[in-house]
Amino acid sequence: MPQNFILGIDCGSTTTKAVIFSPVGQIMGIGRARIVQHMDRPHHVERDLHETWCAVAATVRDALADAKLDGHSIASVGVTAHGDGLFLLDRLGNPLGRGIMSLDSRGRDVHESWKQEGLLDQLMPISGQRPYPYSATTILAWLRDHEPERYHAIGSVIFAKDWIRLCLTGRVATDLTEASTAFTDLHTQDYSDQILSLLGLSDIRGALPEILLSCDLAGVITPSAAAATGLLAGTPVAAGLHDVTSAAVGLGNTRAGDMTITAGTFSINEVFRDRPVVGNDWACRAGYRRGLWNCMAISPASSSNLEWMAQILLPDQSNAAAALLKDVEARLLSSGHDHAVPIYHPYLFGSPYEMPASASFFGVQSWHDRTDLLQAIVEGTIFNHRQHVEALRRTGAVNRIGVSGGGSGQAGVAQLFANILGQSVEISEVREAGALGAALTAAVSVGIYPELEQACAAQCVGRRAFKPDPEAMRFYDGAYHHYVDLIQALQPFWPRLYDGKYQSSSKLNVGVPMTPQVSESVLTEANQ
Repeated sequence: MPQNFILGIDCGSTTTKAVIFSPVGQIMGIGRARIVQHMDRPHHVERDLHETWCAVAATVRDALADAKLDGHSIASVGVTAHGDGLFLLDRLGNPLGRGIMSLDSRGRDVHESWKQEGLLDQLMPISGQRPYPYSATTILAWLRDHEPERYHAIGSVIFAKDWIRLCLTGRVATDLTEASTAFTDLHTQDYSDQILSLLGLSDIRGALPEILLSCDLAGVITPSAAAATGLLAGTPVAAGLHDVTSAAVGLGNTRAGDMTITAGTFSINEVFRDRPVVGNDWACRAGYRRGLWNCMAISPASSSNLEWMAQILLPDQSNAAAALLKDVEARLLSSGHDHAVPIYHPYLFGSPYEMPASASFFGVQSWHDRTDLLQAIVEGTIFNHRQHVEALRRTGAVNRIGVSGGGSGQAGVAQLFANILGQSVEISEVREAGALGAALTAAVSVGIYPELEQACAAQCVGRRAFKPDPEAMRFYDGAYHHYVDLIQALQPFWPRLYDGKYQSSSKLNVGVPMTPQVSESVLTEANQ
């Protein structure tokens, strides 16, 4: 059988997938597996590297079996995985402890000390972003201070995707999208010695791997990887993408001005720019090629809220969130925007703000039913997306908005996104967008397509556009500003609600305005 299929590997925070696509985006076969998150100590969220590779290899075998294909049919392989965090190798190329995930919060005290010293602000014009508690640089500084023996044994600093590609090819490297999460100069898009010096990390400069472009050929499948996966030894492997960028590419958003919204565990909002744009409310990282930047505003406050409610209401039902969303869909389609529901702040696991925040319902009345509360949760999560989108609009014109996740495949929810954002949104029929984005880098790496833009344009994937209804847009604009007003009013109370240390309101500094910060919060201790 000719080699005309492409394989995308997408290793997420809890599940890894291998998906075989035709060159025009048809899914031929899928393999899935869950990967354990190790949380042996408070604030530590880790992944065993060998367990990860075994799970990935198994999904590739399963995808081939599902597609009824063998390794000879795969033209090339692309990889993506959960971003940020830190994976380390020793000087022999072996894992140096477990991989540290972006849900890890051990670096909070380091991050706070950098903030107090003014280092975060010093880094902004150099890197285009402030390090987060889960950034590789923050975790490296924590290891330097708390596990010096491990720190001084570092041979290579890589990310989750890079470990999988290393297992496939035997080559240590990273790509531009991953390197820019922590180590690169915003303007040159190369490693910055100044960043390392400011953070006291200059001694790991030699451990930073070669930077490849996402569509570069990064190596070929080794005999040992072939035995583990069922792929053919010598099959080309592309460098691949950071997961957020891979999802955007998989949805067909590749050009400056293309915005992608992903409503998942995190509220992910990103827009490509042809120039670097720095601001307090977003991170500016490298795009999939040089001369392209990705402005990104995120917070852990999206569809995980509906999942939480679904576990409470239907604990024994496997697809509880989808079942509850059907009730919301029916309500949205039948009553539209004239059925007022409570206001909801979706801050169960974090928020766009530096201080602890709390999830809350406001305006609940006796006549509100379960569906009203569920609709309030959906609206609240989209309001949170709107906060990020409004910040990103300050970086330049937005030509198109593609939305995925959060029930956006249902017409009522998609229309709600358009009404709340005040702009048309496109819903793609593509499944497994992250894996498809990775697979398309593979297609370009072997010349199936000359560039990623052409690869995306060639995909036979339907799109449906939803335009905002003017009357509904006005209604939700008012509701959104009420949502923001409540945030401002509650800001002084959040820390005490978070830690349970209540005091008289006369002692609180009520009414102080608050500026959002990009994803300074990660999952709370309670979620660990």
